[in-house]
Amino acid sequence: MEPPNDSREPHRFRKRPVVIEAARVNGVSGAWMVMRWIEQNGGRCDKNQDGLSIETMEGWMHASHGDWVIRGVAGEFYPCKPDIFEQTYEPADAE
Repeated sequence: MEPPNDSREPHRFRKRPVVIEAARVNGVSGAWMVMRWIEQNGGRCDKNQDGLSIETMEGWMHASHGDWVIRGVAGEFYPCKPDIFEQTYEPADAE
């Protein structure tokens, strides 16, 4: 997709509606569940006392307890803070 011809000015874009998978890091048992899910789907992560370290496309990132871990459209994993997650996503399980 090419931006409009006048690329000197910012333009508005809408995020495409896609369905993603996500799991929340809640406590020790939740962190282990998320860790298994990541590893079973080809990702890499390490458990630590504050949550998980996750290998992302941008390098290693941290997911604290309460954060969401998202599996993106290319199968990549990355953490997302709860407030951003709630502003960006809604449940799609019924679809």
